[in-house]
Amino acid sequence: MILIQSWPDAQEEAYPIRKSVFVQEQGVPEEMELDDQDPKAHHALVYSGRQCVGTARLIELTAHQSQIGRMAVLKSHRSQGYGTMLIKALITLGKELGVSQFILHAQLSAIPFYEQFGFVPLGDAYDEAGIPHRDMILDI
Repeated sequence: MILIQSWPDAQEEAYPIRKSVFVQEQGVPEEMELDDQDPKAHHALVYSGRQCVGTARLIELTAHQSQIGRMAVLKSHRSQGYGTMLIKALITLGKELGVSQFILHAQLSAIPFYEQFGFVPLGDAYDEAGIPHRDMILDI
């Protein structure tokens, strides 16, 4: 099951997942994890039974461009299709909102995952929070 919520409704379940994945596993400074984009974003939550096991967000940048980010699935639930459910839900939501271009900052190890959905890498790799990333784009 997938829910799309505002930050006040999603925060209680989304933040612990993001903290576990980004702060504890990947060493992202906790003060970088939350930002001023969370209140503006649509947050997708994916469930295994009653347990929230993954989250991602969609930020509307312009009338036709949005950014997908903060995609995180608990380690115990990876490689079970939850990431696919999240990305598909946010692309569907974006299309409903009139989005024709999606962008994201992909960790280099995640590029093959995003390529499955038509995202194309752009530019050179760069460091974001101590992790190598590369921009990716999907034109609808």
